[in-house]
Amino acid sequence: MSRAGERFGDWMSTSAQRLGVCVAACTLVMAGGWLSAEEARPAPAAIPALQETPVKSYRAFRRMHAVNEKFDQEGWVDCWTSLNDSGFQYEIVSERGSDYIREKVLKTLLRREQELIAGGNASRADLNDANYEFTDGVAAQEPTAGERVVLLKPKRKDVLLVVGKMVINENGTELLRVEGRLSKNPSFWTSLVDVVREFARLDGVRVPVSTDTVAKLKFAGTSRMDVRYDCESINGRPVSIAARQSVSVPLAR
Repeated sequence: MSRAGERFGDWMSTSAQRLGVCVAACTLVMAGGWLSAEEARPAPAAIPALQETPVKSYRAFRRMHAVNEKFDQEGWVDCWTSLNDSGFQYEIVSERGSDYIREKVLKTLLRREQELIAGGNASRADLNDANYEFTDGVAAQEPTAGERVVLLKPKRKDVLLVVGKMVINENGTELLRVEGRLSKNPSFWTSLVDVVREFARLDGVRVPVSTDTVAKLKFAGTSRMDVRYDCESINGRPVSIAARQSVSVPLAR
């Protein structure tokens, strides 16, 4: 291989690792979508009707996909994930695409989520008044018909928190999605990270169904990641077929 080719290969490896850092940070944010028992408490005044059933355990199929367009690197990982008294576990069932993306991004993402939960730090990403200031955003932004906007202001700079908004239904009883930008960049190499997380209520329990992330990396362009979840069971009970079919977000191909 020529010296130029070697330099290009080294840059590819370094860029994939940088992408892994920012995507892993978004995974930690994503982990906050599963409500802990500690979060099952009255909601802030800005969203008085939003009450949640805590997710103490689950089993879900997860499809993860990440791409860096500048270097034409793309990869997929499919896995089963679960949360129970023993912590967060995952089992990879299939993978394809770039070795760098799969090893440095998607599998790193799973390991970071496992470490976060094992360390007892998952609550740092929760949507509660310990982490955020909530402001009714109807006057600040024009919501879609049937929706209401609540602005999110993190109480500290943290890669697990976003500056943005949560979108709830008009009555304030259902969380539909969270949109925002990480309040702290994961690294020097990552200038901007935007996250959109969609939620749905399955058999009475609110859970995340998708997370889409766009990150801008210095010298490496734009990188994207999408994650889709298909819950098999929540809190020890199988999710009904009707509930699973009601989720409109398709698995990424």
